Amino acid sequence: ANPVDSRYNPELSVVDNIKLPPTLLSRFDLIFLVLDRVDARLDRMLARHIVAMYGTTPEVLTAGVLTRDQFSDYVTFAKQHVHPRISDEAFQLLVSSYVRLRNPLGADGQAGTSNARKVITATPRQLESLVRLSEALAKMRLSEWVEAVDVNEAVRLMQVALQKAATNPRTGLIDMDLITTGVSSDMRAARDELQKKIKRALATIPGTTMLFDALSTAVGGGFTR
Repeated sequence: ANPVDSRYNPELSVVDNIKLPPTLLSRFDLIFLVLDRVDARLDRMLARHIVAMYGTTPEVLTAGVLTRDQFSDYVTFAKQHVHPRISDEAFQLLVSSYVRLRNPLGADGQAGTSNARKVITATPRQLESLVRLSEALAKMRLSEWVEAVDVNEAVRLMQVALQKAATNPRTGLIDMDLITTGVSSDMRAARDELQKKIKRALATIPGTTMLFDALSTAVGGGFTR
C-alpha cells in the first residue's frame, strides 16, 4: 500500500498514512514499512538488479543461492509434504511469549504512567499470527516439529513489525488500538475526557445533556473533532 500523497509522514500513524480500514489492516500477520531512504550502497545494488533485468548478461548468482525454479520446487514440496506439529517446548514458549508481548513493562508495570498499562500491545490475533509464523518457519526447515528456534524467530519478527507499524507517534509506545480501531488509546482517552467535560458544562442547562447523549450516539459514540 502506498502512503497518501505518495510520501510517508513519520508524524502520523500507519493507518493515517495509508488510509486502509483497520478491519483490513488488522488481518495481516506482519506489517513492515519499506521506506525509500537515500543509501548509496543499497541504491547501487537496486540499480544493478534492475538494469540486469533488461540486459543481455544476467547477474552472476552468488554461491548457495537458489535459482527461481529451484526455489519454486522447494516451496511446492514444503507446502505439500511438510505439516509440522507444535512441540511441548514450543507450546510453552508461545504462551510465555504472548504474555510478554501483552505486558512488556513486566509484572510491576513500572516503565511509565498508569495510562501506559492500559495500552493494548498485543491481542489474541497476534498469538494466532505467532503460531502461523512458527509453523511457516518450521516448514522452511522441512521439519516435522515446530521448535523453540522457530518461535523465537517468529517473536522477533513480530516485535520488529509492531515497533514499525503499531508505535504511537505521539507517545512512542506500541498501541495495537491504532491497527485494530484506527484510534490510539491516548486519543480515545482524550476524547472521552472531553465528552465528560462537555456534559458537566451542559448539566446546568435543562435538556442539553440528553441532547448531547443523542448526538454522541448518532456519530458513533463520540465526537472526533
